[in-house]
Amino acid sequence: MKLTFYKYQGTGNDFVMIDNRDLKISKNNTKLVRRLCDRKFGIGADGLILLENSEDPKDDFKMVYFNADGNESSMCGNGGRCLVAFAKFLGIIEDKAKFTAIDGPHDATVKDGIVSLKMQDVLQISQNDNFSFLDTGSPHHVVFAEDIAEKDIKTEGAAIRYSDRYKTAGTNVNFVEGISQDTFSVRTYERGVEDETLSCGTGVTAVAIAAYAAGRTGSERVKLITQGGELFVDFKKTEKGYSDIWLSGPAQLVFKGEIVC
Repeated sequence: MKLTFYKYQGTGNDFVMIDNRDLKISKNNTKLVRRLCDRKFGIGADGLILLENSEDPKDDFKMVYFNADGNESSMCGNGGRCLVAFAKFLGIIEDKAKFTAIDGPHDATVKDGIVSLKMQDVLQISQNDNFSFLDTGSPHHVVFAEDIAEKDIKTEGAAIRYSDRYKTAGTNVNFVEGISQDTFSVRTYERGVEDETLSCGTGVTAVAIAAYAAGRTGSERVKLITQGGELFVDFKKTEKGYSDIWLSGPAQLVFKGEIVC
């Protein structure tokens, strides 16, 4: 079988995109997903995303996301933004989108190559002396540190991801350094990729909210500098937590191709 695919990236977080509205790809075929994401024997990507028809008539499409290890995963913010760009490329949407992912419904906008994605509300943050933990569609452990450019993210991130605290479900791990009052540098170890990725959308969302909750910023618009580029997170603090959360940044088509499966 020849499979047509599209490669997208959002600040270096890269994804294989497949238009699966005809359901030609089985969501149970983890071996195929692993192969397509393999950087030596396949296309190569941090994850694979299927664009499918939604069961909800108000939606434009549905997002089905797999990590590079072949397993269907929790929400991916940069992947969601790239999928919106893909939907625009396919002519499914123009400048606005509604879709459903594993964590629920999302709104999105596209303007001048920037895709903004509305994330789920955050109602709980666990704050400790050395770290914060919160779920922004995916679980994130956030550590504020110094000289993160010198850190071995894969080793230090894996030690936290596989620690007793997270041994059941695992977690993503973000190392963060303050640059200015509303700007932070972020490096992320991603669960499922089991390595550092150049950027993580749910990760920078978690960092922005954790920074605000910890008093490290007073701004409800935060700039995040990742290894792959710059993202912005806007949100509103409410009595219940954080709402109206938007993740914004570029999302670009890299190439289109065919692969024999």
